[in-house]
Parts: sequence; structure tokens; C-alpha cells
Amino acid sequence: MTPIPSPEAAAAAFREALAAMAPPVLVLGHVDADGLGATAILLRALERAGVRAEARLVGKWENAWTGELEGELRGRAPGGLVVADLGTAPGAPLPGCPTLVVDHHVPSGAPEGVTISGHGLEPQPTSSLLALWCAKGVAEADDLLWLAALGLIGDMAEEAGFAEMAEARERYGKTALRDAAALVNAPRRTAAGDAGPALALLLRCGSPKELLRGGHPETALLLAAREEVRREVEAARRVPPRVRGDVALVPIESGAQVHPLIAQQWRGRLKDKVVICANRGYRPGWVHFAARTASGRDLIRFLAERRPEGADALYGNGHAAASGGALRLAAWNAFVEGIGFPEEKVF
Repeated sequence: MTPIPSPEAAAAAFREALAAMAPPVLVLGHVDADGLGATAILLRALERAGVRAEARLVGKWENAWTGELEGELRGRAPGGLVVADLGTAPGAPLPGCPTLVVDHHVPSGAPEGVTISGHGLEPQPTSSLLALWCAKGVAEADDLLWLAALGLIGDMAEEAGFAEMAEARERYGKTALRDAAALVNAPRRTAAGDAGPALALLLRCGSPKELLRGGHPETALLLAAREEVRREVEAARRVPPRVRGDVALVPIESGAQVHPLIAQQWRGRLKDKVVICANRGYRPGWVHFAARTASGRDLIRFLAERRPEGADALYGNGHAAASGGALRLAAWNAFVEGIGFPEEKVF
């Protein structure tokens, strides 16, 4: 898969993809700050271009590429599908529907339709930054810069050297951008996992300071979500890692999606290890896990080499230094025994 080499190329590819679509266009978006930023940018750009568009967030336990959403999508009968920050895989979420994929993760295959990918570029643009480049091909989008900045911050690309990030800091303020990114990221990590209020705020507000100022009904929901996540993180931080060789395993049990945060925290303290935080309480019958490393090791390859029987499209996606997945119990037990922690099997 060839990455999009420039903002101009992304804008041209976006225009080409839209030309093959009819309204309504459905935007499928991820629920983290990058996915929400990308979704909000694309919805606003399509509206400004006179294209009727709707959004469907793909959140807790869901995957756009496994076919589980196909029936719902057919019922909505979109004339085009834009898939934002949900990875890339062979096929299409809705076969036969003109599809555009906007993504920056390590691809697991070539999807149908048009793909605007940032993977392989240096520095690597996030999905929200790619969405901003796309938006500029069909509408005035300069005021949407802050939405792309939230995605850059949320996906740890704030210091990657993008001119857009520098401009956003000057225009909106570094602290406001960081606080807004953290706030919109909170709902997707709660036990409910509903990021709808976060997207509603991104569509309503014109700046991060407006978002943080409050006065909207969704603000209280985001603040409550942030507090729930804070409590769950504090509890999970008290669990010590088990270390075997070059792997550190942190087993937790939480209905909230805090395993990526815990893995990231231990990554900084166990710099020569592959850190895996395994959450046994996130979904009945499954173990969800996050893998992080500061060692320079390629986690996509690490997990691929240890892929257990029964693993599906939810396993081993993401980035070289930030991956993870979800496994049913039998597959998890095989995986965890294979990496040297047989006592962490779940029955």
C-alpha cells in the first residue's frame, strides 16, 4: 500500500473518492481523540461541500472489518462510506459501497476502494491530520486545524515536527489543546464506552477553549467520564508487573479501557521490556491487552510471531511501539503460556 505523499495528494484523492459516492455519505470513525477529530473534520468538510453526511462511531468491542456491522450498514443504505482511523484490512466494511479509508496504522491488508494512508511517511501523519488535508480539497478548512491538533496530541505525535501542530499551538495555546484532547479521550475509556457526547462537542465548538469552557450538556458527561477513568487508573496502577525475560505482564481487571494507559506508564519505567497490560474485566469471555515498548522492538512483529490459534482481526494491530488486541480465553491462555506466564491463564 503506497502512502499519500503530500497534503495536495490527499486532497486530490479525497475529491476523486467523493466523485464516486452519492448521498448520504456515512463516516465510520474511531472513538479516540484522533478518530473523533478526523470524524468531526470530515463531517464538517462534507457539509460545507454540500454533501449530506452522517456519522457512526465504532467503539467498545466493535470492529469495522470483521463483518459484524455489515447488516446495520446495509440498513442505513449509504451512497458512500468513509472509514476514519479504524485500521486497514482486506475487503470492505460494506462490500459494493464506494469506500474511502483514511488511516495511519500498520496495514493488515489492502481494502477495497480508495485509501489515504499515512503509514510509512516520516513523520507519520495521524488520521485527523490526513482528514484535514482531505478537507482542504473540498472546502475552507483552516478553522478545523484545532481538531487535527487534538488527534496529533492524542496519538503522541505532538512533537513529530508537523507545521500544523506548531501553528495550532500558536493559535489556540498548548495547554488548551492538551486539556481538550484528554477530555474528549475520556468517554471511550469508560465502562460504557460512549464517545457520542465527545463528538457532539467537537462538532459544536469552534476552539478547544470553547470546549473546555463548558456550558454544553455534554461537558458534564465528559467530566464524569474523566473522573471514572481516573479512579480506574489509580486502582490499576497499584498492580505490580510480572517480569520474565524481556516481557513484563501487568494483569488487571477493570470494566474501563485503562489497559493502554497502564501499559504506557510502565513502558517508561521498564524501558528494555515489552510491556503488556492484560485486562480480564473489560469484556466477558475475552482478555483485552495493550502492548507498549521503549526498547525499539517492533511490537507488530513480536505479536505476529506469537500469534495463537484462534486470534482474529482484533489481534496485533496498531503501531510498531504501540499495539495490542483482544483474545478469547482459549487463545489468550495459549498466548500467555507461550510468552512465559502460564499462571496468568483465565478459566
